[in-house]
Amino acid sequence: MRNAIVTAVFCITMLSGAASADEMVFTSWGGTTQDAQKAAWADKFTATTKINVLQDGPTDYGKIKAMVEANAVTWDVVDVEGDYAVQAGDSGLLEKLDFSVIDKSKLDPRFVTDYSVGSFYYSFVIGCNGNAVAACPKTWAELFDTTKFPGKRTFYKWSAPGVIEAALLADGVAPDKLYPLDLDRAFKKLDTIKSDIIWWTGGAQSQQLLASAEAPYGSFWNGRLTALEQTGVTVTVSWDQNITAADSLVIPKGAKNKDAAMKFIALASSAEGQKDFAVPTGYAPTNLDSAALMDEAVRKLLPDAQSASQINADMKYWAENRDAIGSRWYAWQAK
Repeated sequence: MRNAIVTAVFCITMLSGAASADEMVFTSWGGTTQDAQKAAWADKFTATTKINVLQDGPTDYGKIKAMVEANAVTWDVVDVEGDYAVQAGDSGLLEKLDFSVIDKSKLDPRFVTDYSVGSFYYSFVIGCNGNAVAACPKTWAELFDTTKFPGKRTFYKWSAPGVIEAALLADGVAPDKLYPLDLDRAFKKLDTIKSDIIWWTGGAQSQQLLASAEAPYGSFWNGRLTALEQTGVTVTVSWDQNITAADSLVIPKGAKNKDAAMKFIALASSAEGQKDFAVPTGYAPTNLDSAALMDEAVRKLLPDAQSASQINADMKYWAENRDAIGSRWYAWQAK
């Protein structure tokens, strides 16, 4: 789904020219997630409005900043991480959304700001290739236990909600005491398995690592495991203390097709649009009316049905501390 690294230097390239008035550009993370977004949103938007939706990606925050600062924005709607959406909105990099076009009355308020609405919400869960190992970890503590569960494990490479929370939970921190994050304690815990970590940079890579058993267990976006199961791989999933976060849809400041972008987000965040994306992906809808449109068999497998021990990542905390955490995170990885 993502490559969130911020590029320091960026030469703006056009997509073969800026989108014309009868087309717009949607940018996301690629792979099965963007394929589903295209089918659920872009294709239906084009059928309804006759506006062609060009696909680009992966999302790159450095490109967004460079485009906006150069007044040469070629992306119209971008799927970004929720904490980035908050930070970018506060930093003046995004257009305010027009809620006379986008109906936010039925959207989960956790995932709505003046500059963004939830694209989908997901959980970091523990995944395991059941054919590759004798036993699968069921808790974060077990995933960090290299004696009981030897071998490589895989985690998300980029600085974002999920891994630090998992390390603290594995070390015994109570869910209601996670924030503010104790970074010293988290990195100390991560040190215990650092040599056994294979980092995944995007959802497709995480699936490949698990399917090949190069890393027979690890932390994954739940929807990637759903998609992997559909290919015939035996996947064991533990929802114990699953850590939720959300992606958001935003419009970069100065987007050339802002009106079309607003209409696109309106469709994508509608009850029908969210249902159409949730069913094939296993990600939860951010529209509260979508659940009623889905079969119960599908609904019970989505993150919003796994609430018994669920932990919501604090997007506001991450937005306020994203840069500081990122600096320490990448310095630690480079050691």
